[in-house]
Amino acid sequence: MKKSIITVVGKDCVGIIAKICTYLAENDVNILDISQTIVDGYFNMMMIADTNGSKKEFLTISSELEELGEKIGCIVKLQREDIFNRMQRI
Repeated sequence: MKKSIITVVGKDCVGIIAKICTYLAENDVNILDISQTIVDGYFNMMMIADTNGSKKEFLTISSELEELGEKIGCIVKLQREDIFNRMQRI
């Protein structure tokens, strides 16, 4: 399983979760865990996802999520779980 971390940050508006989740479902990315909150009108979401089932390359998914984020007024980042594991060893 290739776990990835997806973060979404931006001004809150209707449909952010729906648009991100629709993209992931259409590209066979499985959401393993999800947390979201709104603080003073700002939306913040973190997901742990499995990209193993997708036919698209990791970098393609990452760039398409960034483009989607621009369309909905959010910053969307896809990062490999491995980078967080390396940080713990430092």
